[in-house]
Amino acid sequence: MTTRPGGSPRGSTAGLLELATTMAVAAGRLLLGQGGRPEVVATKSSPTDVVTEADRAAEALIRGLIGEARPGDRILGEEGGETDGTAGEGAGAGGKSRVRWIVDPLDGTVNYLYGLPDWAVSIAAEADGTVVAGAVFVPRRDELFSAALGGGAWLSGGALDWRGEDAPQPVRLACNTGVPLDRALVATGFGYAAGRRLIQGEVLAGVLPRVRDIRRGGSAAVDLCSVASGSVDAYYERGVNLWDIAAGGLIAAEAGARVTGLHGRPAGSSMTVAAAPALLGALHDLLASLDPERDG
Repeated sequence: MTTRPGGSPRGSTAGLLELATTMAVAAGRLLLGQGGRPEVVATKSSPTDVVTEADRAAEALIRGLIGEARPGDRILGEEGGETDGTAGEGAGAGGKSRVRWIVDPLDGTVNYLYGLPDWAVSIAAEADGTVVAGAVFVPRRDELFSAALGGGAWLSGGALDWRGEDAPQPVRLACNTGVPLDRALVATGFGYAAGRRLIQGEVLAGVLPRVRDIRRGGSAAVDLCSVASGSVDAYYERGVNLWDIAAGGLIAAEAGARVTGLHGRPAGSSMTVAAAPALLGALHDLLASLDPERDG
């Protein structure tokens, strides 16, 4: 749940969540205010995997806010890589902060580039290697998803129009349960490299006849929050990075979903799957039978 300014000590999990939500909304405001079609300034894995000036500006804003509030913390950002923290508040035995921020300043850059609504700012706080707080803000929908470890997952509206006591109250999220595989609405995504997309198409051909339908939104963070809110029943994808799933994965898990990889491995770039436990088992077995962790 989001907290209002001044409500939580900075070093607590609640304080980390408050900072994450504040920064996510601030970056979302910046991205909304860019205006026009953003300039593509670089590519990553392929010519279609783009970076815009907006990505970089949003990450610079977030890094600056973290530096002001918690200068000793480490930061892992999609655009700027990882920076080491220095000794400071919450430092561990090695003299460095126990906290690392995992930042995707703009998840769904292609959606943003084309004016589609499903893009998000994703910010997670990790303490001693465990994600303890996460926020995903979807500015075009004015939806702020958030979770603290053990505290449930929440959806707040009206983050762009702060109205004090008149603001809509956060809603606690719960993923859909009791959905059999053949009635499941499943979200997925695709990589940018041609060889990987070829295999992902083959896997999709094996999944599609076995489920209700497939949705491809274009943002892993939003897809995981859609599992949490019940907008879809399940999600799977190969090729995501930690910054894509750190916050959304916690939000989905706190809403009752299991978030995992295949064959007992943790969620990660090889495969990430999220759904209520019973459905996840069935989807896991289907995916495993299709050998999805390969590239063409």
